Amino acid sequence: MDMHLDIRPSPIAGQWYPGEAHRLGDSVDRYLEAAGQPTIEGEIIAIMVPHAGHMYSGPVAGYAFAALHGLVPELVAVVSPMHYPYFQALLTSAHTHYATPLGNIRIDQAAVKTLDEHLQKGLGYGLAHIKNDPEHSLEIELPFLQRSLKGSFKLLPVMVREQSSQVARHLGTALAKTLAGRPVLLVASTDLSHFKDQETTNILDAEVLRCVEAFDPEGVIQAEEEGKGFACGRGALAAVMWAAKELGANHIQVLRHATSGDVTGDFDRVVGYGAAVITRK
Repeated sequence: MDMHLDIRPSPIAGQWYPGEAHRLGDSVDRYLEAAGQPTIEGEIIAIMVPHAGHMYSGPVAGYAFAALHGLVPELVAVVSPMHYPYFQALLTSAHTHYATPLGNIRIDQAAVKTLDEHLQKGLGYGLAHIKNDPEHSLEIELPFLQRSLKGSFKLLPVMVREQSSQVARHLGTALAKTLAGRPVLLVASTDLSHFKDQETTNILDAEVLRCVEAFDPEGVIQAEEEGKGFACGRGALAAVMWAAKELGANHIQVLRHATSGDVTGDFDRVVGYGAAVITRK
C-alpha cells in the first residue's frame, strides 16, 4: 500500500458528470463514439477542449478526445483557468493524486518541481500549491483522458488565475522546457463566450477560433481585450499554444463548435464550446 497517497477529493463527481464508475465510463464512451475518429493531419501535441458539465460540453469535447485514441503519453499537462478568487497567478495541486470514479491519477511531482523552477527563472515566482480546491475546469477533462488514452499516465496540473499575455507566454515557455523530450500531451481547458444569445456567441466564438486556427496565441488574448471574442481560459489556451509551438507544433485544426443552446434548446443565454487539435505535421 502507498502510505503517501494524498487524494484530492472531487467536488463535482455526481454533479458535473456521473458519480458511478460504470455510468461515467458509458457516458464518456458515448461522446467519443458519437464523434467518430476524426482525420488528423500530423502528430498530436496538444488539444483544446471545453469544461462545462459533460451533458453540455461533452458532445464537443468528444471530438478532441476521440482523436487521442491509441496514444500513450507518459505525462499529460492539463492547463485550465482558476475561476475562484485565489490571489496567486499560477496554481497546482498540493495532493499526490486526483480522483475520479474511474480511478486515481498520480501527479508527476518531478514535473511539477521542474515547471516551478523554470517559472521562477522566467517570472520570478512559481506555482502555488493548494489543497481541496473547488476548481472544475481541470478535473472535468480527466475522465475523458482516462477513457481515450491507452494505458496509465501521470498528470501535470496547472490552474491559471492571471491570464495576461506575459504570464501565458512565460508559462508556455516553461511548459515546453519541462516537457521536451518526453512522450507528452498538452490539454488546454477553456469555454468560449458566456451568457450571450446564440447569434452573438457564434460571432464572438468565431473570432477566437480564427485566432486558434491561425496559431496566434497573442490574438487569443487580444480578442477579449478588444471585445471581439471571449474565452474564460484564454491564458491557459494561449500558454498551451505557445508551449506546443516550442515543442514543434505547426498546425491547428478546429474540429467542432457548438453551444449549450444546442443541448438545451434555450438560445437566449448560451455558453460556447470549441474543440481543436494542435499537431506537428
